[in-house]
Amino acid sequence: MFYNKKSTDESDSSRHYIHIIRIIEVFMVAISVILIIGYICVKPDFSAGQKENARLIGVTYMTMNNEFYGIVNEQINHRVEAQGDNIVLRDPALSVERQISQIEEMLDMGIDALVVTPVDSSALIDVIKKAKAMGVKIIVVDTELEDPELSDVTIKSDNYNAGKSIGQYYCSNHPEGSRVLVMTHNEAMSGRQRVQGFLDAVSQNKKTYLVGEIPCEGQYEIALPGLEKFIQSGKEFDVVFCLNDFAALGAASALEKYGMLDRVELYGVDASPDAKALINEGKMQASAAQFPTRIGMEAADSLYALLNGETVPSEVVVPVQVVTRTNVGSFTIDRWQ
Repeated sequence: MFYNKKSTDESDSSRHYIHIIRIIEVFMVAISVILIIGYICVKPDFSAGQKENARLIGVTYMTMNNEFYGIVNEQINHRVEAQGDNIVLRDPALSVERQISQIEEMLDMGIDALVVTPVDSSALIDVIKKAKAMGVKIIVVDTELEDPELSDVTIKSDNYNAGKSIGQYYCSNHPEGSRVLVMTHNEAMSGRQRVQGFLDAVSQNKKTYLVGEIPCEGQYEIALPGLEKFIQSGKEFDVVFCLNDFAALGAASALEKYGMLDRVELYGVDASPDAKALINEGKMQASAAQFPTRIGMEAADSLYALLNGETVPSEVVVPVQVVTRTNVGSFTIDRWQ
């Protein structure tokens, strides 16, 4: 009897202990649920806060079919991402109307800064004035506005000297002069400056004759048929100067088609990988090297200096360098500078 009674007491005690444990477990679960619900209800929305504090940078170049702008944008985009900000990139594809519309859209989105390469140096004046009135910082790259004072900073290559240095190199190799054809892009200030620099240099040689100008917007697909048409006209020429290498490649294709690439000299501006390859092969004489990586870095530095309320120079000019067959080996041929 005594043994059986003890067993019953122990069993009752165990059940009582288990019951208490279960009550504690239920209580703890309830407390956990209440804490989780409370945290969800009162916790700060960190993502919303980050989105609210992030700055929005609008970017529009002349066109994105030129790798030069891709390199510039890569540097800017890296910096924007590192700062935790956001970027909105639009491609006007050389349409000034589209570029104006894109900038208007960006202003509606509330951009804090605008990085722009004007398709037309004078046509953007009104929309840029509107952006400045809204407190948007204006960073112009590669070329400049007709009224440069509208930008907070302009970052570009030494475009006039790019054309001039190529013209001087041509003159040093042609004291006897020759017949020169020029491919232009008059809507862009940078294009006008390069062509003017070249013409000012070659005009020092009174035996050099300008036989024509072909508008090409700096585009391969316009330069190629433009030069073909000029060749078909029967006018003779010995040299082609192109405002950029994208146009020079179109000119090279036209010259090759008509069997003239080995006797007509070709000059450009950019020192793009394709142009350096042609120079290395002796199919192009020279190109003035631009440095898009540095331009992009300078643009990113100026962008954040302006956003942080710092003073920046109104203009940053990146020097150029003439690339010829003599020194092309010192450059990386298959990449931009």
